[in-house]
Amino acid sequence: MIFAWTRMIKFVPYLGQSMQRKRLMSMAAVANIRLNFNLSAQEIATLCDEVIATDKKVLDEVAALPTDKLTEDSVLLRLSDHSAKQYPIENNLEFLHHVHPSEEIRNASTEADKKLSEHSVEMQMRKDVFDSLQSFHKSEIGSKLEGESKRYIERLVKSGLRSGLHLDEAVRQEIKAIKKRLSDISIDFQKNVNEENTTFLLTKEQLQGLPADFLEGRKEGDKFRISLKYPDYFPVQKKCVLPETRKLLETAFNSRCKDLNAKLLEESVQLRAKQAALLGYQHHADYILELRMAKNQKTVADFLEDLATKLKPSFSKEMEQYLKYKEEDAKEFGFENDGKVNMWDFRFYMNKLSERMYSVDHEKLKEYFPVDVVTEGLLDIYQQLLHLKFHLIKDGHTWHPEVALYEVTDADTGETMGHFYLDLYPRDGKFSHAAVFGLQCYAKFSDGTTQYPACAMVANFPKAIGDNPALFDHDDVETFFHEFGHVMHQICARSKYSIFAGTRVERDFVEAPSQMLENWVWHEEPVKRLSKHYKDGSPIPDELLQKLAASRKANAGIFNLRQVMLSAFDQNIHTKAQSDVAVDYSAVCESIMGVSATPGTCMPASFEHVIDGYDAQYYGYLWSEVYSADMFASRFGKEGVLNPDTGLSYRKCILQPGGSKDAIDMLRDFLGREPNSTAFLKEKGLLV
Repeated sequence: MIFAWTRMIKFVPYLGQSMQRKRLMSMAAVANIRLNFNLSAQEIATLCDEVIATDKKVLDEVAALPTDKLTEDSVLLRLSDHSAKQYPIENNLEFLHHVHPSEEIRNASTEADKKLSEHSVEMQMRKDVFDSLQSFHKSEIGSKLEGESKRYIERLVKSGLRSGLHLDEAVRQEIKAIKKRLSDISIDFQKNVNEENTTFLLTKEQLQGLPADFLEGRKEGDKFRISLKYPDYFPVQKKCVLPETRKLLETAFNSRCKDLNAKLLEESVQLRAKQAALLGYQHHADYILELRMAKNQKTVADFLEDLATKLKPSFSKEMEQYLKYKEEDAKEFGFENDGKVNMWDFRFYMNKLSERMYSVDHEKLKEYFPVDVVTEGLLDIYQQLLHLKFHLIKDGHTWHPEVALYEVTDADTGETMGHFYLDLYPRDGKFSHAAVFGLQCYAKFSDGTTQYPACAMVANFPKAIGDNPALFDHDDVETFFHEFGHVMHQICARSKYSIFAGTRVERDFVEAPSQMLENWVWHEEPVKRLSKHYKDGSPIPDELLQKLAASRKANAGIFNLRQVMLSAFDQNIHTKAQSDVAVDYSAVCESIMGVSATPGTCMPASFEHVIDGYDAQYYGYLWSEVYSADMFASRFGKEGVLNPDTGLSYRKCILQPGGSKDAIDMLRDFLGREPNSTAFLKEKGLLV
């Protein structure tokens, strides 16, 4: 998942010469980064107020421009410069509640995020600014704009129309109130998930099947402390042979924040539906999809239905195999076989199928993926592929001692490209998934100066405990490659206007560049560069590599049908006026997969995608895969997985434009033809 730019127009001010601004600017000047992670709670509050006050002043000036003073410089460049200069300051204030170790600072950041979000809505709903933008758009100068400038003014005007600024005052006020409440809901929802800290003390008997090194690092007396964080939860679901233990954790995992967040999500569904109706759309899905590659909800529904139909034969075969395994396990481990594949059974039997049918020993495989080797290999591959150089900044200013900061330069020209942070391990209060947060955008200012992008990859990978090294399983390696692809998109994108910087492409394409790079962890040459046995440094045996590659299609029916199910649930709740999300989720599970959600759970209460940035758009993961598979098979598959010339073409055609071009045009540039779904269907085992 990539952290979204959730506001269409992000107007942030250029601060005055306050002590807070001076401190913010000075902390990382040596690294050309305008961020400070050592702000106190009071400084966060003060900076937030300054942002709001100065922003209002700038927009007042734009709104007051007489018609004959509306020019590309006074409108577009003015707004773009203004936004880009202060984008890092606003993100600085908001980002801390996802990652800072201090609860006081996280709380202060959350409050700042709410104030800034409310202010952003106020600014988006300013009819006087919209009137100036429309006047410029219709003027002789504005009507003759071309290229990115034309795209920019059209985007600003379209955003105003989608906020209802052409409607009467009463409707505008109603939409404004909805937007503000939706923003608060999103922030509270995420905070609740981040702060969730349920743990269990379990016996060795309850954890049968877990390897000794896993248990050793979690021992408390004669029991073991197991949390719901990814490095604990997923190994238990994959390896524990007792269904009752898996059920215990799966029930808790999918009940996280259910009392708080289910209500928030249900309220957001109602508010989104109401806003869509006020703006003349049939439902929220059509409102959202208007600006996506899919264009409308029917296209998405047809896409998901067609894919589900193609996947179900594979799904059925895999389910039959799971039931056979479960029958065997019931006899071996002495539990009662209910004759069903339950939600707490899926990951266990997916893992078993991979091990049995493809002879992939995932515990043995982990021994070849120590975190430092994977990280070094990944960085080397990306540097070679994209013609870049990464330099670790020792003692760089960060928010936690475990965070690493890197500078990126162009390997061919030496030009500065940007900076990225790696925050890889779980801790209390931290963002609980894996995502990339844009912190500072690329901008070429009208005065000739340049601001380079900075972003943070935040993940929850296994951490070294005691004498046990941090070892990635192959899924972790794939996740690392995926998320780092988003980092590269942020770093490599170049656009004239900041509104198109970084990953601001259509949301149903944004995952494609990263999904394409997941292919590297399934091919021999890159995997050998990513791996080394943690004890003796020996390479992965060729036989194990061949089995790993063959196992890629293992569980393809179940994994992808689950993605269809999640996408269908997202579409379901966003095509109606209200939802009981727990009931609707279970119904969609039953109708598509034939499996009901575990009684008493509410998985949507921790499904952050549908509350912040992927609402009515979760299908984008599957939709993007169509294009990612085509890009890989058509270029890298034929020209070489590590071919730097192909990598440079990919960087220039796909990453560099940011959102300054339509995704379909970028694909045509890279492929040299219209994209198609052939490679995608072959990858899923749906086409020979």
